[in-house]
Amino acid sequence: MKIAIAGGHGKIALHLARLITDAGHDAVAIVRNPAHVEDVEQQGASAIVADLEQLDDDELALRLRGVDAVVFAAGAGPNSGAERKLSLDRDGAILLADAAERVGIRRYVMISAMAADTYDPERAVVPARSEADVFQVYLRAKAEADANLRARSLRWTIVRPGGLLDTPAQGTVDVGRTVPRGTIPRVDVAAVVLHALLDDTAVGVQFEVTSGDTPIPAALAALG
Repeated sequence: MKIAIAGGHGKIALHLARLITDAGHDAVAIVRNPAHVEDVEQQGASAIVADLEQLDDDELALRLRGVDAVVFAAGAGPNSGAERKLSLDRDGAILLADAAERVGIRRYVMISAMAADTYDPERAVVPARSEADVFQVYLRAKAEADANLRARSLRWTIVRPGGLLDTPAQGTVDVGRTVPRGTIPRVDVAAVVLHALLDDTAVGVQFEVTSGDTPIPAALAALG
């Protein structure tokens, strides 16, 4: 498979690129900053330099020709402000779906956020009134991107991880439509995405995931 990762310089994305290449497949990292190309190439990926906040779906579709599946792992990140939560975390994900449909890519895996649908609509507004409200806008952006993807005929999977850690892989998880709040290593989130793609499991399923006791392949297979 040839798998394109939007937000290719993020921590989960870099883990995913390495896992994809180690499994014998081709990873393509979509990065905004040309200075990040070397980092993704060190993980075995090739790079597409493209700004999801500046391209339209036609331009992005042209860059995605020959790709079999896409992963949305992009995010505006901390201290980016409420506006960019909408322009990247939401609109970037929608742009990727539009481009995928345009070029005939059917498989889309979204990295979302636990409890995204619980945002407070009265606080999740732009301009945000406080840093706490910026987080509400972030949850809103994720929830709205997920809803847009669920409404499409793509073969989608929406992964909603708990608190992200930079600890070693555990390889076992707890998954479900909702699960108790918890944490998970970023490398295990990447492994969940990889297995969903390569095993073609959890298609049409949105689920939360934290560290747990079930090996990742078995956990995803149980989701359908």
